[in-house]
Amino acid sequence: MNKFRSHNCSELNEKHLDKNVTISGWLHRRRDHGNLIFIDIRDHYGITQCVTENNNKFFSLLEKIKPESVLKITGKVIKREKGTENLDLKTGKIEIQILSLEVLSNAKDLPIPVFGEQDYPEDIRLKYRFLDLRREEMHKNIVLRSKVISFIRAEMISLGFLEYQTPILTSSSPEGARDFLVPSRLNPGKFYALPQAPQQFKQLIMVSGFDKYFQIAPCFRDEDARADRSPGEFYQLDLEMSFVEQEDVFQVVEKLLLNLFKKFSSKKIISEKFPRIPFREAMLKYGTDKPDLRNPLIIQEVTNIFERDDVKFDIFKKLVKSGSRVRAIVTKNTNNKPRSFFDSIDKWAKDQGASGLAYFTLEKEKKISAKGPVGKFFSEEALIAIKTQCEAEIGDSIFFACGKEDEVEKILSSARDKIAKDLEIVDQGTFAFCWIVDYPMFEKDEKTNKINFSHNPFSMPQGDIKNIKFNNPLEILAYQYDIVCNGVELSSGAIRNHIPELMYKLFSIAGYSEKDVNEKFSGMINALSFGAPPHGGIAPGIDRIVMLLADKNNIREVTLFPMNQNAQDLMMSAPSNVEDKQLKELNIKLDIKKN
Repeated sequence: MNKFRSHNCSELNEKHLDKNVTISGWLHRRRDHGNLIFIDIRDHYGITQCVTENNNKFFSLLEKIKPESVLKITGKVIKREKGTENLDLKTGKIEIQILSLEVLSNAKDLPIPVFGEQDYPEDIRLKYRFLDLRREEMHKNIVLRSKVISFIRAEMISLGFLEYQTPILTSSSPEGARDFLVPSRLNPGKFYALPQAPQQFKQLIMVSGFDKYFQIAPCFRDEDARADRSPGEFYQLDLEMSFVEQEDVFQVVEKLLLNLFKKFSSKKIISEKFPRIPFREAMLKYGTDKPDLRNPLIIQEVTNIFERDDVKFDIFKKLVKSGSRVRAIVTKNTNNKPRSFFDSIDKWAKDQGASGLAYFTLEKEKKISAKGPVGKFFSEEALIAIKTQCEAEIGDSIFFACGKEDEVEKILSSARDKIAKDLEIVDQGTFAFCWIVDYPMFEKDEKTNKINFSHNPFSMPQGDIKNIKFNNPLEILAYQYDIVCNGVELSSGAIRNHIPELMYKLFSIAGYSEKDVNEKFSGMINALSFGAPPHGGIAPGIDRIVMLLADKNNIREVTLFPMNQNAQDLMMSAPSNVEDKQLKELNIKLDIKKN
């Protein structure tokens, strides 16, 4: 028998009554009843209650020992008195009568408690992450993460994929986020980069003749932190397939995600056939390419209404004449809402940096009218036109935003979420997946007028390759796609461009010469020149998947040892200074500018 335990802290039940057992774990909680002390011992598996009377030689020790000290306890399994059972615990009908006790490790005073789930400042939680992870909810999140990854591996193998590992030390890429650079000791003055993603390598695997690849891949990007993005590293399910079209990738990913989310969540999946939403439609209807489809509110284009002579809302009319757009959100049956509800939305919009949101509510007595600050500027005919165009009804309210297209999209996307939250019309017990498809290949920088890739430069353009209108680059669509769930982008993917001549042409539109492409993507372009299959793939983020399944709003709640907002590991004091000797070995001299 193992000297530390005969059973773990979730195994014991009424079948073990009157047996002597040994358990080990952390002192989770102590309850001193004067003549009796009850303690909860916790390990990875669960909690077991132990008890001793004041005539026990270990009684005084248990009075003094601090929480989270590690104990080994041997004792007799007895039945709990009637009315004291805890049916929330697997061991809730029994307890251990302590016969012997050994302190395996003493704990100091705790900077944060483990018992209970109260909130504590993030810097304390991250500095003492090993304590934070002992808390029940955090512990469950990390166990969930492990089970999710194991499930994904098994599913991918069952779908005919093989797992391969790609390099961690690679070359710097000119596209995407900032690289983390690693100096080379053997090649002075040169640097490796940690991979932002195994993008080029997984394509090279396809070129090498392998058919279906996957990897639970670590990725490194020097980005600012967000609730759904780590500042340094993250993991993704990286996959690539040969001889496939866009729909083939969709079928694999949909099957995987459906099985995964059904396995690890009781929430309903709204549609098991994920909707395909073209990018431009998503930007019009939702103001974002990451729409939360649990939210029923839809954005409507109403610029034409403000070109009418019987609309006297001069502020918007002047903006429309100068090229601005007007879009609207209809809220159903909100005529009974107080004025404060509408004013709070308007004030919120101003706090976001917008000029506010105009609004009115449709009413009808003898004729259709509009109640609200701007209702008086619209004739009955104009209101009927708005009502018809927006599919609104009497009693509905309409919010308006006016400005440049990207400005209107930004504010109404946020307003859509804000209004739905205030109205409590988002079904929190569901998952709503969708594909965003038909991304533009290129976009124009409004400041420089330069044409840039809008998404992934290695993507295949849509249509007949021989007849693509390269002189109209902003009209070229790509086989690029995002998978979104509940407003969270889980991944981007694409069918890849496997034709070198076409790649040179597309890169030239973005300002790259053939020489530039050969230098910056030498491995890729060289490989494609020796016969490459049509191929495509995607890379759903593990962290974001687990965040959704755990019903958390921050990725740090499902990550073992995350960094803080400033990309610092407070527990390990990273990043840190290094010795001069190390810098000399790497031929590096620091030149740090003082603020």
